[in-house]
Amino acid sequence: MMLQAERIRMLRDEMRRENIDIYIVPTADFHASEYVGDHFKCREFITGFTGSAGTAVITASDAGLWTDGRYFVQAEQELNGSGVTLFRAGTEGTPSVREYIKSILFDNCCIGFDGRCISDKSAADYLKLAEKVQGSVRMDVDLVGRIWKDRPEQKSSPVRILDESVTGESITSKLSRIREKMKEAEADVHIISSLYDISWILNLRGDDISHVPVFLSFLCLTDTTADLYIAEDCINEEARHYLDAAGVRIFSYDTVYEAAASIPADAKVLIDRESVNALLVSRLHENTQIIHQMNPSELMRAIKNETEIECTKRAHIRDGVIMTKFIYWLKKNIANADLTEYDAAQYVDQLRLAQDECTDLSFDTISAYGPNAAMMHYQAKKDTAAKLNPCGMLLVDSGGQYTDGTTDITRTILLGPVTQEQKASYTRVLIGNLRLADVKFLQGCTGYTLDILAREKLWSAGIDYRSGTGHGVGHILNVHEGPNAFRWKRSVPYSENDIIQPGMITTDEPGCYIDGEYGIRIENELLCVLDEKNEYGQFLRFEQLTFCPIDTDGIDVSLMNEEDLDRLNQYHKMVYEVISPYLDEEEKEWLHKCTQEITHES
Repeated sequence: MMLQAERIRMLRDEMRRENIDIYIVPTADFHASEYVGDHFKCREFITGFTGSAGTAVITASDAGLWTDGRYFVQAEQELNGSGVTLFRAGTEGTPSVREYIKSILFDNCCIGFDGRCISDKSAADYLKLAEKVQGSVRMDVDLVGRIWKDRPEQKSSPVRILDESVTGESITSKLSRIREKMKEAEADVHIISSLYDISWILNLRGDDISHVPVFLSFLCLTDTTADLYIAEDCINEEARHYLDAAGVRIFSYDTVYEAAASIPADAKVLIDRESVNALLVSRLHENTQIIHQMNPSELMRAIKNETEIECTKRAHIRDGVIMTKFIYWLKKNIANADLTEYDAAQYVDQLRLAQDECTDLSFDTISAYGPNAAMMHYQAKKDTAAKLNPCGMLLVDSGGQYTDGTTDITRTILLGPVTQEQKASYTRVLIGNLRLADVKFLQGCTGYTLDILAREKLWSAGIDYRSGTGHGVGHILNVHEGPNAFRWKRSVPYSENDIIQPGMITTDEPGCYIDGEYGIRIENELLCVLDEKNEYGQFLRFEQLTFCPIDTDGIDVSLMNEEDLDRLNQYHKMVYEVISPYLDEEEKEWLHKCTQEITHES
């Protein structure tokens, strides 16, 4: 931890040179991406915290790290002895980053950050705070970059073209739909910074972020032009001809800031303030009218078309086979083999990547045994991984990037005897998963409306989990996608974009995490589909996309009612029908046994 202390000291030296009093280091690239490439891991470099979400605030005397409930245990361990204070975001009595900065402001102070890594919306909030004390904001300084001498280079991987047989829609069609939305908003120009949106619009994929098939770029649209700003070595001749045929012009990545400055002052520019960085917006003419809206493409890509849905279903069958084979292997070998969490992760990763259709994992596999599973995003390391014993539970959260879809699945696997408390927690999590998956609801409901179905059984026992219940999943894209999600706590005002719509794919992953003891999560992906329509309106329901057995060894049947048992039995019947044709005889016999009907008498 001396390393972190020295880095913070060096950062403070740079702050003094620039007369900056408060310096903010977010987890972000120039595109507000959830996961970032190694070049952009400034917050990890300065604090030592390796989780995927967090913000550091450094002053002349203090250093703080804000992260959410998924990472509290991990952050506490990684920050120990570093001199960085952990702020548990979202918990009672903990100020937000903004509230904390407001509380330490003084007259004429200066707030600094790299404006390429802070959204326009956040930067505007910090500017308002500074103005109240006659202070200022500096967004033109990358102070961490100055002291990070061996910083990795920005990645620029070649793009690849997706065929319409997996996208279901051409670039031309997507651009036409977006331009219609621009027209409705009376926008002359639309600047897109989100890498997920750009990849989806152009039917291109890259490799600039680990496990997220995107490429660093900006896209600027008018009613007649489409300009892509990208590292030129990412575009080969095939991609150049492909984009040219769709009317997409190619420019150097860094010239987007000059392009923004050249937009006419009387133009109306549509941007998503959550994803377009502050420095880019600052290049616009001061009289330019900015239309602040979510990128129209975000909702478009969340609602999968028929081709994307059929492709995704194929990917899930393959993935379900892999996970079923993995669980069988683990159950068979746990008593006799010398295995660790790391070994288990390696085995399931190798099974996935051995398939011709699997191009990558969709995220780093989480394989967490016993107390480690209480850390929602725990990563097992080879040298420190816990040994697996024929008792307790192993939580495995994993997924793949396939040529036809993206998957995300979690199973908590019983390796042997568990306590009655653990069985009760496991069963409550399972009930929540099953009830949410089986709901029938009126069109217009949001994930906030439905979330209680997953939590009610846990809440009745005075238990909760510090995360959402589910997130959208991209198509051959980011494993965490919006705007659809299952949540109970609202952090932003209600929006019509929150509505769960047919074609949306959302994970269903309630959990229970007891610090220092155990963690449980069961996750399937759900596709929203139409149900009946009557005098009350259009009803919707969910269709299961994930097919993999749920471990029945952890169930306390007394906590389940007949409907809960029927839901589980029906799901397991589908699992056997879908997965068994791809198994050998020994695996098939095992699957048949572990998907047998369960009753209150069994």
